[in-house]
Amino acid sequence: MRAVVDLRSDTLTKPTPAMHAAMAAAEVGDEQLREDPTVNALQERAARLLGHEAALFLPTATMANQIALRVLTRRGGELIAEERTHVLVYESGGAALNSGLITRGLPGIAGRLTPEQLDDAVAAADVPLQPVELVVLEQTHRSSGGRVWPLDDLAAVAARAREHGLAVHLDGARLFNASVASGIPAAEYGCLADTVTVCFSKGLGCPLGAVLAGPAETIERAWVEKFRFGGAMRQAGVVAATALHALEYHVERLAEDHARARRLAEHLADAGLPVDPEATETNFVAIPVDDVPGSLERLADEGVLLSDLKPGWLRAVTYLGVEDDDVEQAGTLIPRALGALVRA
Repeated sequence: MRAVVDLRSDTLTKPTPAMHAAMAAAEVGDEQLREDPTVNALQERAARLLGHEAALFLPTATMANQIALRVLTRRGGELIAEERTHVLVYESGGAALNSGLITRGLPGIAGRLTPEQLDDAVAAADVPLQPVELVVLEQTHRSSGGRVWPLDDLAAVAARAREHGLAVHLDGARLFNASVASGIPAAEYGCLADTVTVCFSKGLGCPLGAVLAGPAETIERAWVEKFRFGGAMRQAGVVAATALHALEYHVERLAEDHARARRLAEHLADAGLPVDPEATETNFVAIPVDDVPGSLERLADEGVLLSDLKPGWLRAVTYLGVEDDDVEQAGTLIPRALGALVRA
């Protein structure tokens, strides 16, 4: 059987033996009654790391994003985000379905908006009938290839949003990737927004889980919405223990994923593919192709699995479990499948 290098997504990470041990040793209680000590410890630690007063542990980052939209907005309002932001493209219309929001996507560069774009969007809004309520920012930005918003740029957009009286939500599913890549603590990004989410089941390697952080009063309202979105998780400490373990041991190791992604990008560029290694800022390698479905099929035939990034682009994603040998193998197989010549 052909060996397969699977670079489809960092959601393919698996719990480590140390995580399994942490799960087995976790002290638990009823999460609904706020009596699970491991969940409580995670929420307190996550809030500090993200620059906020409180945090809420949830099963997924999509649920966390959707609860944030609910508590920050009113039905019939408008949400503004870069046009390929996760909440607009990958959350099944949840902004409209769950919160009654009208969404407006704006074109960005590397996933970023500008303060001037917010000015224009607010000026164009039908304020009496469809007021702009919220700006959603994404760090790192998935569809641009895991690009990092520079802190000053993110701060400028958040500040302009506040000048217009808008709430700000930061979808920080891969916020720790941005923090490690930039050397800037996650709290410096997180405190710019009214609410911020982080996902534990991507590069941090947990089986599931996310947190939503914000002011204490906002998180109290988020607790209510959690029940409306599905209810209690009971003895959730067995999973929260993996997140605490990840925060202790897996954040700094994200730099290894970034280094491997950069090496892969360099291999592909050297082999003649139109890949820009400088744009590989975290754990994504973006590869432009003419035919996404056909390219994925050819890649699978060669023994390497990638996924789509956005129309006309593939992504290769490094994560916990992808080793140096996998990168070297992919650096040969991807150009072979896509028709470029590998240098001798």
